[in-house]
Amino acid sequence: MLMYNQNVSLEQKEDAMKGTLLRTAAALFTVGASSAYAATAGSTVEEAGPLVWALIGFGAFVIMVQAIPALIMLYSVIKGLAAPAEKPASVAKH
Repeated sequence: MLMYNQNVSLEQKEDAMKGTLLRTAAALFTVGASSAYAATAGSTVEEAGPLVWALIGFGAFVIMVQAIPALIMLYSVIKGLAAPAEKPASVAKH
């Protein structure tokens, strides 16, 4: 690669960076245009069938099922932080 070679001139490094920048910009514009086009094709609420609503309902169900253990864990953490500090164990001397 040109970027890691110590004997490359500054102009060659700048040309490599310009090429990288142009490729990145072209990729971003292409992806942005295709997703914008896809977002406008038939995305009204009236066209959403029962299968779409079932998928949305299933996603909400999965999120709620995962939220239950998360809330239990949050309660346990808060309870542990609010509890008084325990005394360190002492060793009995004989």
